[in-house]
Amino acid sequence: MNCRLLVFFVFISVNVCGQTLTVEKIMRDPKWMGSSPSGISWSPDSRAVNFLWNPDKAVDDSFYTYYLQGPYLQGKDLGGRDLGGGGPVKMKYMDAIRANASAGVVYNSDYTMRVHIYRGDLYITDIKTGLTKPITQTEETEFSPKFILNNEWVAYNRNQNIYAWNIRSGTTKQLTNLQRPEAGRGSTARTSRTDTASKQLTQEQWLSRQQLELFDVLEERKKKKDGRIEFLKYNRETDTLRLIDIGDKMLQALDIAPSGNYVTYRLFQPAQGKQTIVPDYVTESGFTTDLNTRTKVGAPQGKYEFYLYDRGANREYLVNMDSLPGITDLPDYAKDDTSKARKKIRPVYVAAISWNPSGNRAVLDIRSQDNKDRWLMKLVPQTRKLSVVDRQRDEAWIGGPGIGFGARMGWVNDNSFYFQSEATGYSHLYLTDLNTNSRIALTSGKYEVQDLVLSKTRKYFFLLTNEEHPGKQHWYRINVDGSGKMKITSMEGGYEVQMSPDEKWIAYRYSYINSPWELYIQENKPGAAPRKITNRARSEEFTGYPWREAKIITIPASDGARVYARLYEPAAGKKNNAAVIFVHGAGYLQNAHYWWSSYFREYMFHNLLADRGYTVLDIDYRGSAGYGRDWRTGIYRHMGGKDLSDHVDASKYLTSQLGIDASRIGIYGGSYGGFITLMALFTTPDVFRAGAALRPVTDWAHYNHGYTSNILNEPFNDSLAYARSSPINFVSGLKNNLLICHGMVDVNVHFQDVVRLSQKLIELGKDNWELAVYPVEDHGFIEPSSWTDEYKRILKLFDERLLK
Repeated sequence: MNCRLLVFFVFISVNVCGQTLTVEKIMRDPKWMGSSPSGISWSPDSRAVNFLWNPDKAVDDSFYTYYLQGPYLQGKDLGGRDLGGGGPVKMKYMDAIRANASAGVVYNSDYTMRVHIYRGDLYITDIKTGLTKPITQTEETEFSPKFILNNEWVAYNRNQNIYAWNIRSGTTKQLTNLQRPEAGRGSTARTSRTDTASKQLTQEQWLSRQQLELFDVLEERKKKKDGRIEFLKYNRETDTLRLIDIGDKMLQALDIAPSGNYVTYRLFQPAQGKQTIVPDYVTESGFTTDLNTRTKVGAPQGKYEFYLYDRGANREYLVNMDSLPGITDLPDYAKDDTSKARKKIRPVYVAAISWNPSGNRAVLDIRSQDNKDRWLMKLVPQTRKLSVVDRQRDEAWIGGPGIGFGARMGWVNDNSFYFQSEATGYSHLYLTDLNTNSRIALTSGKYEVQDLVLSKTRKYFFLLTNEEHPGKQHWYRINVDGSGKMKITSMEGGYEVQMSPDEKWIAYRYSYINSPWELYIQENKPGAAPRKITNRARSEEFTGYPWREAKIITIPASDGARVYARLYEPAAGKKNNAAVIFVHGAGYLQNAHYWWSSYFREYMFHNLLADRGYTVLDIDYRGSAGYGRDWRTGIYRHMGGKDLSDHVDASKYLTSQLGIDASRIGIYGGSYGGFITLMALFTTPDVFRAGAALRPVTDWAHYNHGYTSNILNEPFNDSLAYARSSPINFVSGLKNNLLICHGMVDVNVHFQDVVRLSQKLIELGKDNWELAVYPVEDHGFIEPSSWTDEYKRILKLFDERLLK
């Protein structure tokens, strides 16, 4: 009988252990969890949705398709309506290649023809007949197709020039002739072999220059040759393309107007900033390999020029930016510095151009290189004159949804231009009439427009916003005059929406706090029931554990603001009165939301901590995304200021509202989260008993230019911002235990950061820290063994320091 009892207890123990989380379990290859669909796209005829998926736990994802009509009408909608049998179909390799190629199609203005790229060639399809034929069949790569000249031609880029193919005749015509100079072509001035400029030439250019200096006959022949070239530029047949010499500059953003009359392009002259090197020690060859990565903040920046080529006049023109309103404005922090008081023209670049449908005018999206100004300027190509549509000035930096990289803007008709702006403190949609210069706000309120699409009829905008709650998203339709707004989605959580080409359907990835992404389809109208297409994002093993629905709460900050947070609490009776605060990375990122977190490993680790009695808090501190301009820029000129004080206030909330022991609070995070962890232990040492800083920035003067200069300006012109924001300056404040983990081939936050910090800790005689290095890992770890080792160390740190 005792044996039977023993067997019974063993069985119960195994069953319970099956539900127990361990670091080894949650840090395995994520395939153990199941597979979420990704890479969603529609077939051009709107009859099928293609996506990547891996329900069979194969080495890599495969392409699947779901047929909306025909033999694979399937599944049930969430209202229980039977939609037929079948399910997503795994695609054959070549079918997947073709389907993926047709995902990025472009249409003519009346949507009767489409062009897509397949293996570097262009193909055109008649929508009505379905007939497809090739436009190009070459060894070169053709890209950026668009319909021009009343939909009669298809223009495209090849070898840094624009070509056009006539749909009716099949004739191909070259429209531009941009070229780099031959080696040695250019100035004929004689120079000394020790001339400074000569030292900066490439070897080939230097040898060519030397030949001209040594041999008079070569120089004389070159003068004649260059003279003839210059003569022919202005004396040639009218149908001969003008040769445009771009020198040694990089050609970018080559584009043509819908009218076909004008071509625009950007030339970039890179600066010669010193590149950093990251050694890779564990290589196949057995030799250390140096990885050339990036420059550091404050390195010289390249120069941009923007040109308009008038095809009728066969001439190119430099578009002058010197008269932009406020082009000489100094940032507020520099106005009191007499050494910076002299106003000068700030360097700018054209980030994007948007032509109206007729192609007789355009709007340029112009940014200052210090990223404190964005000008939307109307360009009249006949005169090359610029006039203001909108100027956005931010004393911190220009940003926000639909405003930063890949800004949302375009034309409703030839006169009405739409764009997004944070003018009210939140990113909203605006419409401007360029004839009357009148403007209306199509959306308003304390929320953000996070994505938008103009309908093909140009009667509606489709929007993704967080207006119901900062951490909840929904898809809406609104008339182009701002009226008639209707919500289309209904489930609480987060959405990644792809609209069908005919705009009758939407396919989206949807997730909730404790439920990973799944694929749904529904009609693109209010009240439509969603169809769940995939149901294997979660494996049986994953669903065998009751994952917590973390509570979304707000915490009062010391300055009166409310900080959104995720709260994980232990089960009744298991609370150990210790707490851990997690700091998300990136800075500008949102994590206290109602959808599945990109920090899924950390989410599982927080469940593990709660199982062991810890209370876990994860906050959207100052600088996080989703809360408008003031929150986004709340860290300007002082990282480790309000973003850190938000975490200190979170610790006070834990003690005052949740009964946590103030001497038993830990903190951890990666990247920006690692930086905050260092600042917490160095500058508020009595608040946090222990901390784990993963791949942390230790000195902002050593990080990249684009990110850092936005927030702290540049080290040589705002040294105060860098001094008070860099953890390496506060190492002496370390009192409690610190764990540092860093990948040695991190090309983002370089391993040099932690090496320099380690030397500082050694020099100051600190002995309450340890460093774990990961020789094969970049910024984001890949190997499960690395993840496991790192998080076992974190758990050990908290168990040993917070539970004693």
